[in-house]
Amino acid sequence: MIRSLYTAATGMQAQQTNMDVVANNLANVNTAGFKRSRAEFQDLLYQTLRSPGASQAEGMILPTGVQVGLGTRLAATQKQFTKGDMQQTGNDLDMAITGDGFFQVQLPSGETGYTRNGSFTADRDGSLVTSDGYLVLPAISIPAGATEISVGEDGSVTANVSGVSTSSGSIELAKFVNPAGLSAAGGSIYTKTDASGDAVTGTPGKEGFGGIASKFLEMSNVKVVDEMVNMILAQRAYEVNSKSIQAADEMLTTANNLKR
Repeated sequence: MIRSLYTAATGMQAQQTNMDVVANNLANVNTAGFKRSRAEFQDLLYQTLRSPGASQAEGMILPTGVQVGLGTRLAATQKQFTKGDMQQTGNDLDMAITGDGFFQVQLPSGETGYTRNGSFTADRDGSLVTSDGYLVLPAISIPAGATEISVGEDGSVTANVSGVSTSSGSIELAKFVNPAGLSAAGGSIYTKTDASGDAVTGTPGKEGFGGIASKFLEMSNVKVVDEMVNMILAQRAYEVNSKSIQAADEMLTTANNLKR
């Protein structure tokens, strides 16, 4: 049986997954705090017909061998934590991180989630929450009757009540040694894993953490032109692998039609 049938099939499956990743990136081009993913592939095992460096009967060492590859497979889908563009919103509770770090939120399971989406609001109790109602950690309490809320670059939150500025708490950021090892939970939320390591928390603008930009949101880091190019490359790679299957089928047809 011609190996190229199965080898090309793995190539088509890989490019189909690649297209799925590109499509998800494009679907989230306007999602605040979204980070694009990149599909990474590895070659499969090789069938060794002759090992490199083997000895011939005459004692000669073969400089090369004969190894036939068996295709490719998906190795990882890695998140790219490059910075997205900043968009001014004018909303007092919108925040963007100008450097490294994640906002911390409390998930319904009690676990801490991490996000770059700083689109926050106050719930009925005055607590600062995400659009899904997840409590921002450490807890920030906005007093009733506040007419103006300001957030400093260091994360300090103050509210103006009847002309008097009162402290409502401070934003604390978290960062990881390997942010690519975080697990995406949807809703622009990530959770820590053994690969990411434990979170290191700190004050915005200090010890390597990014500062807070008030009344701004960090948008998606997806570049439409780059994703369109990746989509074309994936489509062409899928097409050329299908041509390999077609060529192998034609070779089998020729072999089947041989006559004495």
